[in-house]
Amino acid sequence: MRWIEVTLETTEDASDAVCEMLAQLGADGIAVCDPLEIKNILSAPGSLSFADEGFVDSLGENVNIRAYFAEFPDGIRLGAKEEEYSNPSGVGNIYGKIATGVHTLDDVLRIISTRMQEISEFLPVGKGLVSHRYVVDEDWANSWKQYYEVLSISPRVVICPSWESYDPKEGEVVVSLDPGSAFGTGTHETTAMCAEVIDNIIVPADTVLDLGCGSGILSIITSKLGAASVEAIDIDRLAVDVAQENCCLNHADVFCHTGELKDALRKDYSLIIANIIADVIISLAPDISEYLAPEGRFLISGIIDTKADRVTQACLDAGLILVGSNRKADWHAYLYERAGRK
Repeated sequence: MRWIEVTLETTEDASDAVCEMLAQLGADGIAVCDPLEIKNILSAPGSLSFADEGFVDSLGENVNIRAYFAEFPDGIRLGAKEEEYSNPSGVGNIYGKIATGVHTLDDVLRIISTRMQEISEFLPVGKGLVSHRYVVDEDWANSWKQYYEVLSISPRVVICPSWESYDPKEGEVVVSLDPGSAFGTGTHETTAMCAEVIDNIIVPADTVLDLGCGSGILSIITSKLGAASVEAIDIDRLAVDVAQENCCLNHADVFCHTGELKDALRKDYSLIIANIIADVIISLAPDISEYLAPEGRFLISGIIDTKADRVTQACLDAGLILVGSNRKADWHAYLYERAGRK
């Protein structure tokens, strides 16, 4: 078996969609270098991060994404790792038409190019597929780690890569994270906004559902900040495996499993978190109240500026009450509350 590194160059707006597409194709690892995110981290008040002079400028303006696929003797195996999942209404091409089976390298590159074209129908994707190369196991195992560093993500929460060490200040909660090939390392605006809200509102009595948990970062944060119970769900078996490993690494009491909203274990959560794409949030909005306790809250992010109005209208139509909002760059986060009582 050998590894193939596929490099894509895309825009800030499309980077999440491209990463999601690559994961659903079966990429065994995804590394993202986003100059804008790095600039935001370095310029944030109280940031613990620093870089050598000229480093950020050397990165350019576009987002570079490297996806890694394992090539076996019979070819490259694409598709969900172990499980199928139903396609929620309104999700669109990112989750739809998932390629499966064994393919040649040329087939994989052609499929990626086709998926990029589909994403370009609703987001500017930039240059797209740039190059590919074979890498040895040692390169694959370590090269992507250079993109992650210690990050202060909220007043109390610090994200530390699992291969680094950090001495916390008094009152800080440290989340040790191995992002693996799932999403959510704390560097993206959407994750950071969610972490800030959680830091402000979480109380010991909270029962939390992290819907679309990715690497499990938000589940771990809610648990380490004292929530009574935390449940993490994702449709991607790979993401759930990574989230479970990260929860164990942090000694966080989180129950992780594969599924969708309908697979949630209870219907009285005090907080549901959905840091996912806008179209999925829109499709979920009509059913969220069914899973919230009276006055339960719905924290959403992953919402690009061009789709913010559609998301807020869907939540309004669902009878949810807006109680807070935030924006970073082109991304939005909203905090809603369930109206009325059961």
